[in-house]
Amino acid sequence: MHTLEQLRAGALAGARHLKLACGLRDFPREIFELADTLEILDLAGNELTTLPDDLSRLTRLRVLFCSGNPFEVLPEVLGRCPALQMIGFKSCRLHTVPDAALPPTLRWLILTDNRIETLPAGIGRCTGLRKLALAGNRLTALPPEMAACTSLELLRIAANRIAAFPDWLLDLPRLAWLAYAGNPFCATLDAAWQAEAHTRPVPWVALATDGVLGEGASGVIHRAAWSAPEGARAVAVKLFKGEVTSDGLPASERAACVGAGSHPQLIPVLGEVTGHPADTAGLVMALIDPAFRSLAGPPSLDTCTRDVYPADARFTPATALAIARGIAAAAAHLHQRGIVHGDLYAHNILHDGEGRVFLGDFGAASFVSPADPARARRLEQMEVRAFGCLLEELAERTAPGVLCDGLAALAARCLGAVPALRPGFDEIVRHLDGLAVAA
Repeated sequence: MHTLEQLRAGALAGARHLKLACGLRDFPREIFELADTLEILDLAGNELTTLPDDLSRLTRLRVLFCSGNPFEVLPEVLGRCPALQMIGFKSCRLHTVPDAALPPTLRWLILTDNRIETLPAGIGRCTGLRKLALAGNRLTALPPEMAACTSLELLRIAANRIAAFPDWLLDLPRLAWLAYAGNPFCATLDAAWQAEAHTRPVPWVALATDGVLGEGASGVIHRAAWSAPEGARAVAVKLFKGEVTSDGLPASERAACVGAGSHPQLIPVLGEVTGHPADTAGLVMALIDPAFRSLAGPPSLDTCTRDVYPADARFTPATALAIARGIAAAAAHLHQRGIVHGDLYAHNILHDGEGRVFLGDFGAASFVSPADPARARRLEQMEVRAFGCLLEELAERTAPGVLCDGLAALAARCLGAVPALRPGFDEIVRHLDGLAVAA
């Protein structure tokens, strides 16, 4: 975090990254003194409603965050910024996105939690767009021109007012991570899942929390002692924040966690919190051995859609195969039950270093009706591409040999540009079992 005083005193000369959150109502003109070096500008959490018409003087600016400011219109000057690739205007008051506001260099656009009813047709010109977050708006449809966004890999359209599923999305050759729950076209299905997601009630008074294990967009996970009638046990308790996240709605996550049922590679749900003093929803889950850790970190500003692994991350062929097989089996189980995970990423996988894994984080989960097998198949083939990314990452970090070559070859099939030609998860599991036998 920087200060306005530092900026005005010239103490930030040569800065590549500037972050100011000090109640700004006007754009500080002193920022232009950094035009020769500034690449990342974070003005989130201020009181800005406009940006200067000459913002394009920041010719090296790649990333701009303005989330939490009361903008009502996405500034058109953004479209004239020659190097701008990432734009974040989450939780503003946006109702209008002008055509001119979208720069041709755009890769990553975050407009979550606003009041946007329509997107401009010009978004179809953003052919390098890879990541688009639109959850929690008032969209009734997506412009068909978006079909030209063939680089799009991650899309969040949950919690909008979209009347019909845009089936052309599933023809996009690189789309791998999609969240769409909470729209009118799936309202009946969502409601059924939420109503049928029954699990054991756990009174809040029977839980004694003892520290935070982690926090995500949708909630906080606490370590807790559960005084259950059959005996005390250590558990994890996830308390939901109850608001729209970048992925979607906590209610959908809860329904998916419970509805997923039992599987060796899914963290068991033991019950649901009742009687919380703030009426907060929560789930009681099995406490995972601390030997398990995240397989990778989430994508960075530079990698955009691909996870960041530790520099020294390496896997034996047997470990890589076990990880891949476990996650493929979990994904097959979910799709058999009508659940699209939506965020099948290494950073949502816990592993113990020896091949044992758990797939977590259902914040982007959506549901598909068994009465619509054609769409269910296409959604599965979309998610197979996400699995292909994981396979590719594992193969890159695995010792050369027959197994590594087999993983790479399977990754190529899963990443195929024609979604309809990709294998399903059941076939992938059988293929991985065959690799294990051959090894």
